[in-house]
Amino acid sequence: MTTITAQSTIAAQLHARLTDIDPEIRRIALMDLVDNEDEELAVPLLIDALQDIDGNVRAEAAAALEGYESEEVVTALLGVLADSDPKVCAAAALSLGELKDRDLGQTLLDALAASSGHAKAAIFRALRELRVQGSLAPALAAITDTQAEVRQAAVGVLGYLRDQQALEPLTRVATEDNDAEVRRTAVGALGYAPQPAAVFPALIRVLSDPSWQVREEAVMTLGKLRATEAVPQLIDAMQDEYWQVRIKAARSLGKLKSRQAVPVLAEALFHTISNLRKEAAVALGEIGDPSALPALEKALEDPDPDVRKLTKLAISQIAQ
Repeated sequence: MTTITAQSTIAAQLHARLTDIDPEIRRIALMDLVDNEDEELAVPLLIDALQDIDGNVRAEAAAALEGYESEEVVTALLGVLADSDPKVCAAAALSLGELKDRDLGQTLLDALAASSGHAKAAIFRALRELRVQGSLAPALAAITDTQAEVRQAAVGVLGYLRDQQALEPLTRVATEDNDAEVRRTAVGALGYAPQPAAVFPALIRVLSDPSWQVREEAVMTLGKLRATEAVPQLIDAMQDEYWQVRIKAARSLGKLKSRQAVPVLAEALFHTISNLRKEAAVALGEIGDPSALPALEKALEDPDPDVRKLTKLAISQIAQ
């Protein structure tokens, strides 16, 4: 009896907060509802909250429903994929993807055919997580969509599918799309290429992209794919005007264990930006070339304790 009374009290308190005039109180109440770990209580209230007048509350409810696997939850999330607020669509799509239910694939594909704009993008995001082979054709078609958001989401699907048919379209998007975020996403998707060598030329071309975020993604992807052919271009990237690109270039050169890169990494040990000095030290340790020792020993006097610690580690790696 005591347990039932306590549960009734909790439910009454939550209901009062979920109907409060302040949307932030309603949103936080949803978080507390999930923490309560009572599925019977939570699911109906979360589904009801998907109809809240405030977009942040609806998005919170959609995100919270990822933890519950039931037909009513799936139906409710599918119903808000076309919500007027893009963040609600995105949260619903993410929750559907996190359910990892491949049987959802055809339902989402059917919904895709009747969708546009951010709803279409949201459905592609859900399909990306499910890796449904049937999403290949619609994703290939969508990379020429007039809306950048849709193209970007479709590119994400193509990357996760790792299908050979997608390589040429992805390289075209990475080098030619007029939206920098779409190009950046396409570059990242090429990191899943089933035949990495086939995409190296496109990735190397992208190192001269006008957007530093795209260049940053390219240097990371080349390192991920162990593209030793790109070492000269990655060394050039150590002179990029944006330090964010240089940091990722240093990281990739370390992964590639390029002795050719030792001089430029040794120079980076004394850059004004400490994060770049740290990355250079790590890379030199991974490369393990004794010719880096003089620069590393000098870097032991660096004013940043983290740089000194990583420099000591690099020296010990070379000494092994």
